[in-house]
Amino acid sequence: MRDYLEFEKPIREIEEKIEKLAATNSGKSSTQEEIRKLRGKLAQAEHELYSTLSPWQRTQLARHPQRPSTLDYINELCRGFLEFHGDRSFGDDRAIVGGFARFNDRTVMIIGHQKGKTLKERMQRNFGMPNPEGYRKALRLMKMAEKFGRPIITFIDTPGAYPGIGAEERGQAEAIAHNLIVMSRLTVPIISVVIGEGGSGGALALGVSDRVMMLEHSVYSVISPEGCAAILWDNPAKVPDAALSLKITAQDLLELGVIDEIIPEPLGGAHRDPKAITDRVAKALTNQLFQLTDLSTDQLLTQRDQKYRKMGAVNGLVALT
Repeated sequence: MRDYLEFEKPIREIEEKIEKLAATNSGKSSTQEEIRKLRGKLAQAEHELYSTLSPWQRTQLARHPQRPSTLDYINELCRGFLEFHGDRSFGDDRAIVGGFARFNDRTVMIIGHQKGKTLKERMQRNFGMPNPEGYRKALRLMKMAEKFGRPIITFIDTPGAYPGIGAEERGQAEAIAHNLIVMSRLTVPIISVVIGEGGSGGALALGVSDRVMMLEHSVYSVISPEGCAAILWDNPAKVPDAALSLKITAQDLLELGVIDEIIPEPLGGAHRDPKAITDRVAKALTNQLFQLTDLSTDQLLTQRDQKYRKMGAVNGLVALT
């Protein structure tokens, strides 16, 4: 069963008409002709809709419940995935998964947010919102990758770090900040892919990378559109305006120099054709790994440093020197 978003209602109506006619299986030429016309109408409607999506509509696609998750990509892209658990301090956070795996006959460390599919799994994984122990687990695995000289791949898909009292008591902000510092100086290549939501510091804690890529309909922002609308206007009706102002889409962030590459999605979003998006992600990761593994450690660190310093440039001047 396909879940339709509110703005996809015109697509749903046409597809339901096609399914109803196909179910009759009358074999009449008039029925087949009607189906053919409807499919042509559907193709046109899809092209018009998905080529003019607003930032808020892209945000809804990024949150689609059927969108491929970190574990989906790991299962399709890799073999021999060996998951590690725990931060060796407090416990294991199931909102973040990670471990060694074989990608293109190369051992890599893969770490990512995991929201879950069913309601029960989403609750177990805290809807992809990590606690401090999740970020400390990720950091432990990154240091392990550095120790063995293995590249790191991160998949980003979270509304943000969990803001609960317990998380704050256990040092949520410190855990995120520590990840940012350590990732900036790791001596192995790091590649991040925003596959859904990239929310605030909860996303950035896995995103200080040599290459940051985004799926076409993913989003990456310091705050959610809902949070921004609540703070600035105290008005839920302003959510679409907030999404537009925040510049959260892959297209906006590529233009601003925050990300390095956009991975095109199948028409209608990644969930419409998981095999196609997996193949595209695999190709993009392969290309980026090939470029980064040719660099010396000094070149890698220098380029990473320059990459993030350029993000502070205003009128040609670097704000942070």
